[in-house]
Amino acid sequence: MLDVKDFTFFDKQSSFDFKGFLIKTISYWKWFVVGLIIAFSIAHQVNVRKQKIYGIETTIAVKEENNPFFTSNTSLVFNWGGTSDKVQMISTTLKSRSHNESVVDSLNFFIDYLKQTKYFVQDVYGEVPFKVNIDKTKNQLLDQFVKVKMISKDKYQITIPFQADQAEVIQYVGNLKSVVNVPKGEFKRVYRIGQEVSLPFLNWKLTLSEASWKNFEEEILVRFNSFDNTVSTFKGLRVDLDEKAGSILKLGMEGTNKARMVDYLNATVDVLIKRQLENKNKFAENTINFIDETLVKMEGQLKDSGDELKDFSKTNNIIDIEEGGMTYKSQLIDYDLQKDQVERKLAYLSSLKNYLKNSVDFSKLPAPTVAGIDEPNITTNVAKLISLSISRSELAYSIKGDIYYERIDNEIQSVKKVLLENANSLKNALQYDLELANQKIRKVEGEISRLPENKQEWLKLSRKYNLSDNIYNTFLQKRSEASIVKAANLSDIQFIDPAKDVGGGLLGPKTSVNYVLAFFVGLLVPLVLVFFIFFISNSIQNIEDISSLTQLPLIGIVGIKHSETNLSVFERPKSALSESFRAIRSSLQFLYKKQSIEGTKTLMLTSSVSGEGKTFCSINIATVFALSEKKTIILGLDLRKPKIFDDFNIQNDIGAVNYLIGQRKLEDVIQHTHIPYLDVITSGPIPPNPSELILGDSMKEMITQLKKNYDYIILDTPPVGLVSDALELAQFCDVTLYIVRQNFTKKEMLTLLNNRTKRGELNNVSIIFNGYENKAKYGVGYGYGYGYGYSYGYGYGSGYHEDDEPSGFFAKWKFRILKKFRL
Repeated sequence: MLDVKDFTFFDKQSSFDFKGFLIKTISYWKWFVVGLIIAFSIAHQVNVRKQKIYGIETTIAVKEENNPFFTSNTSLVFNWGGTSDKVQMISTTLKSRSHNESVVDSLNFFIDYLKQTKYFVQDVYGEVPFKVNIDKTKNQLLDQFVKVKMISKDKYQITIPFQADQAEVIQYVGNLKSVVNVPKGEFKRVYRIGQEVSLPFLNWKLTLSEASWKNFEEEILVRFNSFDNTVSTFKGLRVDLDEKAGSILKLGMEGTNKARMVDYLNATVDVLIKRQLENKNKFAENTINFIDETLVKMEGQLKDSGDELKDFSKTNNIIDIEEGGMTYKSQLIDYDLQKDQVERKLAYLSSLKNYLKNSVDFSKLPAPTVAGIDEPNITTNVAKLISLSISRSELAYSIKGDIYYERIDNEIQSVKKVLLENANSLKNALQYDLELANQKIRKVEGEISRLPENKQEWLKLSRKYNLSDNIYNTFLQKRSEASIVKAANLSDIQFIDPAKDVGGGLLGPKTSVNYVLAFFVGLLVPLVLVFFIFFISNSIQNIEDISSLTQLPLIGIVGIKHSETNLSVFERPKSALSESFRAIRSSLQFLYKKQSIEGTKTLMLTSSVSGEGKTFCSINIATVFALSEKKTIILGLDLRKPKIFDDFNIQNDIGAVNYLIGQRKLEDVIQHTHIPYLDVITSGPIPPNPSELILGDSMKEMITQLKKNYDYIILDTPPVGLVSDALELAQFCDVTLYIVRQNFTKKEMLTLLNNRTKRGELNNVSIIFNGYENKAKYGVGYGYGYGYGYSYGYGYGSGYHEDDEPSGFFAKWKFRILKKFRL
């Protein structure tokens, strides 16, 4: 029946044994070495198998460039806008699909030049001995390697492994994909450098590149990629705004080929500059186009009026007619020019209003100054409207969603509204100017009406011709100014630091970081495993565990044997293991003396469970008593699992069971061993009722008779934690030795032992710590033959006992080296 004391172990609170954990962690040094080797091997493989990633950058400035020909005397006024919002627009443009399509197309970056290495396919753009020139209107093999091998300086061989009888091809003009028939199997053919290759699936011409000496003898893989997929890979261009200078942009790319990135960064800026300059000149181009259209009309009018004036001169004396009419002629020309200027302004305003109301694309508006309008509000807003319209069209491939469109559309509507109000105000003022000009003309025409008819006709014809000529010359001047301004215009985008491979730029893989990480991982993983083993371990590990769990005395520490049998003391009497049993003998004699026991001494050995070394300790304790010439007998009372006979080469046919059931006399079951003064009574056949035999009177009679003939009686009993036999035998014993084995005995068993001693079920109990290894490993149970780690110190051991050479290659060499230095 359980007692309340059996549950006292619940009152124990476990605490973390840092010292024990540290010692056991060090004992696993091999795990850490293996962990570091594995971690560094993985890090090395990662470093050599992954391609190097580089970073390339370029820096550009966005600023307002003033036209050197744009002066206060230039009658044609162009408003280019400011740098506000330009930086953001340029940043968006650089990432737009339309812009990157232009760059990819100009560089033919949909063509890959690759080389197969040991671990990966490497991009060798810029390092191949040839360059591929293709006809974009013809088919090219899509997404399949074309192997190119240089045979000589003027010949090369192409190899294409076709897996099927059809292959996909692409025409880059129009981005058209289709399927064509191909010869199944390996296609091989030799061509000359510069020769046109015309095949249903391949159309190119190879020319030698500047790097014709690089990779000349190696096989190069050429691949034609999807145009859209290629553009998508380059849309990830990094665009950063300089925090210290708002007009400075830093462009960056990451990749495996620095030459490809350098070319792309420089090309993307070149395309951006060209495109931005074209947009910037859009105002001037619109004006020139408008003037050209007007000049075509004016040429016809000028020719007609000139012909009429020439015909009139043939039939009339112009010298006589001119007398008296020059004054009127001069006045009419001035008034007509004034009227024409006003009418052109009104016509422009009328055309502008219709354009604003009926059109959605304002990028083709001519400059107001082409009609002589120099009103700042109108010229500024027209320029702004053109800029906004161009910006909106550029967002078609770079902006998803309507949020940004709504913002720019609202801004366009605001500018349109203001521009219409400005046009109405100016139109009212011009109507008044037109009426004044008409009044002046009517006054002069009234005076002319009193002149002779031939003079009136001459003034009419010359007036018409001179007006057309003056207007024509005015437009020619404005066109010339617009052309000069356009030609001298500069882009607002300038290179500060073009992209260039100057060495370095390595971003990854971070080999040093990988090795540092491998170092910590190689240590951390074994450490976690050791901690897990330590945490889940519930077995006795060291002397501190015993002292913290029980107050019972520890009278001996036994190491791990190295002999093949359990007769360690007899076979190696000078070993450290033998000395440990002699120390136990001394402690037992002290206990017997303390209890004032005279005559025969009895000793019982038991443990918690099987396998903790009861038989091993029984044999060797009995041996040390026998070697001191004390008559000793070992009584094998583990009736369920007998095994004490094997080491003495005796039979277990008869034994204690035969005596207890009355079959044999005591002298019949006693067997002599080859060790002087040591006898053995084996357990004999396994009985069906071991506990009842031990409880019988025969057991008491056997002990009484043995005490008459022996000095020491050693009882090898079954585990007290499994069966109650040992508890029944405790009454016959003077001292009980409880065997605790390192890494085997559970801590709860010592708590149960405490309860049994408190209840008096076991008396005079002492503990032997068996299988002790100084650097014991948590959670691993060792047998008796796996090495020995306990000794008494080099100074003592070298003089009084033999050292046991441990097993294992490293342990043996360590032992031999230390032994050599001790000597």
